[in-house]
Amino acid sequence: MKILVINSGSSSIKYKCFEMPDRVVLASGLCEKIGEPEGRITHHTAGQKTKIEQRFPDHALALQKILDLLAGAGGVLTRKEEIGGVGHRLVHGGEAFSASVLINDEVIAAVRENIPLAPLHNPPNLLGVEVGRSLLPGIPQVGVFDTAFHQSMPPEAYLYALPYELYRDSRVRRYGFHGTSHAYVARRAAEFLRRSPEHLNLITCHLGNGASMTAVRAGKSVDTSMGFTPLEGLVMGTRPGDFDPAIIPFMMENLQMDLGKINKLLNKQSGLLGLSGKTNDMREIEALARNGDEQARLAFGVYCYRIRKYIGALTAVLGHVDALVFTAGVGENSATVRAKSIEGLAEMGYMLDQEKNLSANGSETDISAAASRVRILVVPTDEEVAIAEQTYAIISQ
Repeated sequence: MKILVINSGSSSIKYKCFEMPDRVVLASGLCEKIGEPEGRITHHTAGQKTKIEQRFPDHALALQKILDLLAGAGGVLTRKEEIGGVGHRLVHGGEAFSASVLINDEVIAAVRENIPLAPLHNPPNLLGVEVGRSLLPGIPQVGVFDTAFHQSMPPEAYLYALPYELYRDSRVRRYGFHGTSHAYVARRAAEFLRRSPEHLNLITCHLGNGASMTAVRAGKSVDTSMGFTPLEGLVMGTRPGDFDPAIIPFMMENLQMDLGKINKLLNKQSGLLGLSGKTNDMREIEALARNGDEQARLAFGVYCYRIRKYIGALTAVLGHVDALVFTAGVGENSATVRAKSIEGLAEMGYMLDQEKNLSANGSETDISAAASRVRILVVPTDEEVAIAEQTYAIISQ
């Protein structure tokens, strides 16, 4: 069965077409600058790369062009009706969804109700769904939610110590994100260890431009670092992670910053970028630090310290940890971040084999020392595969 995975952003559509259940990637690509004067599609098939420069006034015309590339002359499909299902990445399902679902009008209405919880993500995600349903009528569409995996958290993990009516009436609580990635690498880690997920306690570390960590007990999320929004938790590329919320009224009262400026600062100007003053790219941060840049060195130190702090916290949540799993761009590729993040944790059972750590090459790898009580793994994430798998499973029921 051909499954098309779509991640619709405010001005972009990322896509990948799979042959399922074999997980074979038939084509993939990215359409950028939708609604802007100069748009672009980069399309990949069987080792070939095609770039198309043209204006895409809206998402409907962008997706139509993607379908033409997939099913037109030289495409991987003979006709678009070969697509057996479409899997959509949806950021925020609130408390309404604890698993992926077949999309219908009721699902769309529920996602729309959660727009106040994710005003930057849910509207373009929904737009992708609506365009997909319009251009591919009769083809099943499945919603895969970033928040769904974390709906298994107990109240003591997801509630904030705020007046209870804020949760009861407005659903202010910790939701967590990157759930599709955390669930995928937790399952892959169990397969790598040849253990049943039901008998494993894991800490999964999704370290990319966005970053989060999750405590996974028996295959279920029981706590996670991100909260009501993706701002909470670890230091990220441009987001601060944990900070004293009283800083916000301080900035308003003493620095004359309005909420718009503060929101931009917290989402776009903080994290590694804010600390270093130069870049949000960990590769550049490490290079600058090696060359003596003091701010880059501090940014790197704060970033890894926060990870180490959360390893300790989530170890306390689980009581016993079978494996610590690093994934995503930084987690998979930075041996320095991995080493620094568990520095000093030998007494808690975390010990790296330095040679294995340095030689980890992006494949599923065990980098723990022989004496380590906790296995330390590098497991590449693949959220598109995870979405394709869940879409295929729901359609095949």
